[in-house]
Amino acid sequence: VQLQASGGGSVQAGGSLRLSCTTSGRTFKNYSTAWFRQAPGKEREFVAARKWNGSTRYTDSVKGRFSISMNNAKNTVYLQMNSLAPEDTAIYYCAAGIGIILSTMTSHGQYHYWGQGTLVTVSS
Repeated sequence: VQLQASGGGSVQAGGSLRLSCTTSGRTFKNYSTAWFRQAPGKEREFVAARKWNGSTRYTDSVKGRFSISMNNAKNTVYLQMNSLAPEDTAIYYCAAGIGIILSTMTSHGQYHYWGQGTLVTVSS
């Protein structure tokens, strides 16, 4: 499974971006998908995940601001990011895996496939 992330860019605080992650060769239908991010000098951290059945999880800092969704027809997973803040600045990575249970979806080690990352920069 090859993943392609896109949609990053530079925005001012309070703005919005929508990240996209597309797959070629397979569909996301039976996969759990997630977004992680890595800020300069920091470890990669969990942002949001969507289980194949539609269940979602978010890290506390993005709850109410970010939303993960999927368009099966387009083989695309989205991360809608609203009310962006400077601390959201990071490279965002999409990931996919199969057989991941909800309680472990925050762990990057659970995901088998990764996109190349897309940079989000939020200025104050």
